[in-house]
Amino acid sequence: QSCQSFSPCLTAHPHRAFIIDPYVKFKLEGKQFYKSKVVYKSLNPRWNESFSHAIRDREHNVELRVYDKNRTADEFMGSTCISLTNLELYKTYEMDLPLEDSKSKEDDMGIIGVEVCLMHRDATIKKGPVRRKASSTFKLVIFKSVRLAKTLSTRNQMWSGVFRITLVEGQDLPPSSNGDVYVRFRLGDQKYKSKNLCIQENPQWREEFDFNKFEDNQELQVEVFSKKGRKGEESWGIFEIDLSKLALNESQLYTHMLNPGKGKLVFLVILLPCWGVSISDVESSTLANPEEKDAIIEKFSLRNCHHCVGEVGFLQVNIIRANELPSTDINGKTNPLCVVELGNCKLQTTTSYKTGNPEWNQAFTFPIKDINDVVELTVLDENGDKSPNFLGKVAIPLLSVQNGQQMCLYLKKENLERTAKGTITLQVDVIYNKVRAGIRTFQPKESKLIEENLKINKKILARNIYRVRKISTAVLYTLQYIKSCFQWQSTQRSLMAFLIFLVTVWHWDLFMLPLFLLLLIGWNYYQLSTGKASSNQDLVSNENLSEPGKKGLMDKIHMVQEVVLVVQTSLEEVANMGERIKNIFNWSVPFLSSLACLVLFVATVLLYYIPLRYIVLIWGINKFTKKLRKPYSIDGNEMLDFLVRVPSDVQKVRVQFYIQIGRKKQNTLKIHLK
Repeated sequence: QSCQSFSPCLTAHPHRAFIIDPYVKFKLEGKQFYKSKVVYKSLNPRWNESFSHAIRDREHNVELRVYDKNRTADEFMGSTCISLTNLELYKTYEMDLPLEDSKSKEDDMGIIGVEVCLMHRDATIKKGPVRRKASSTFKLVIFKSVRLAKTLSTRNQMWSGVFRITLVEGQDLPPSSNGDVYVRFRLGDQKYKSKNLCIQENPQWREEFDFNKFEDNQELQVEVFSKKGRKGEESWGIFEIDLSKLALNESQLYTHMLNPGKGKLVFLVILLPCWGVSISDVESSTLANPEEKDAIIEKFSLRNCHHCVGEVGFLQVNIIRANELPSTDINGKTNPLCVVELGNCKLQTTTSYKTGNPEWNQAFTFPIKDINDVVELTVLDENGDKSPNFLGKVAIPLLSVQNGQQMCLYLKKENLERTAKGTITLQVDVIYNKVRAGIRTFQPKESKLIEENLKINKKILARNIYRVRKISTAVLYTLQYIKSCFQWQSTQRSLMAFLIFLVTVWHWDLFMLPLFLLLLIGWNYYQLSTGKASSNQDLVSNENLSEPGKKGLMDKIHMVQEVVLVVQTSLEEVANMGERIKNIFNWSVPFLSSLACLVLFVATVLLYYIPLRYIVLIWGINKFTKKLRKPYSIDGNEMLDFLVRVPSDVQKVRVQFYIQIGRKKQNTLKIHLK
């Protein structure tokens, strides 16, 4: 058994205009065994590290991969290999190895110099990498132009495809009377955690999620956990799947064995194509080109609804500038950058150094998977080797975007409830197909891949209780109103209700139910168009909510933390559901209210012409045969999937939906702007 030693140090080209944050990964037989530290903001970084690693033989080459550390996706800067076949023992070799990148148009990617010594393994050398002060150095010199550095940074933020993963089931798992089982997936920095299921022999998850495909990392890591109690977690097995050889649009079923006696895990992976992701200057953006803009408009026109049903629309965000950003450094300097997020997709601008009024003038494009998504822009202060400082954030619903209009928005705090210092100037354009968007609205919503660390929050608990109380008060008021009709408190009202009841019961048919809801939504539309009601009159004011309890209360309820978390989440779900139903009728989002009107109208026609028993029969046959026709299908509730898209009152506070209904309201808005 032999041991190889490396001593890394990097020196960058002195004429480079872009500051890099480089580090090196060392791989053997496809597995990483050492990663150097990151040297931040330096044109001449030096690591001063050395380490040793045990090897079984000399047949495999050592791969060195150089990266530039970025917030969204690390930039691949080139790779090279060290052949161990012809190395003599106890002899130090100085090598100058050229960096290579098959996807780069540059011929000269730089040179990496290493010092390597091969020796018999000493019993005093511990397994794994050991950091210690270097007695010698190995040099890495990168010769690149400014243009190449910018191209690489742009390219490595973008993804070339999407891995759609379907977690199907577990097989032959050890049964248990208590406890839960869940699965964690990881692909690079992307993470997903499945829902918890009670431990049984064949748990059925039926969950689907997407991971973006980056060229430098395609190793999918899967781990199964069992959980008993608050801290009793046990790993039942961990394995890695190489997705680099998966063909486009090809579905691969994996059935992988877990630890001995722990059963198997079954999941599907399919590689889907991706389009519409780009970073460019505003002047050379996609929609700035008339031909490309016309092609996109044609692609998402109504006459092309039957083509590419999964592609809902196209988003372009032009980030112009930011002004009056706060200084987080004691020297009064700020290094701002802006991160743009749409769902689980993320891109970022370049960093503007030492300024509180950065000029970015960059355009970002995304494919729209769900027209009900919200695009978020977060302004950060780059802080060297520390985490970036938060400066401000804005959130814009895609359905409220007015194309072609440049906006100057105030930045908000991280929770989007209060205003922060500074503004950001941008322009957002959305092009989408309404038919595809409507179909997508009734399908399961994509879940966030970022895992939230759930903790007890007294403010959220008090707010959720207040929201449930408000909804329950409205329900009680309605019941009291109906009760007053029976008690004849108002003769005119009770007589009218009695006549309506007789006519409805005598001529009742099921089509009258969606017709009644359609009329109710239409009545609210009339109220809004005439200015007699406002869709924003019931917004929740979080500042008025009390915050019960003292700080010491958190320690007292630590023993029942999980119970309180369940109560907190349940209250929020109940409040969200009630508020979303109310906001459909209030026309808070005209697209969703119009879509509800369309669905109710279609349901009215179908129920009028088709007997109910036939509809129920078709529904039952579909439910019983669904598993036979599509064994790996994802169960979903179309009604709940639609309601998830409707904003709750809290979301309306954080992200304002603007609507213009009727000429009267438009004229009022113009006067206000003057």
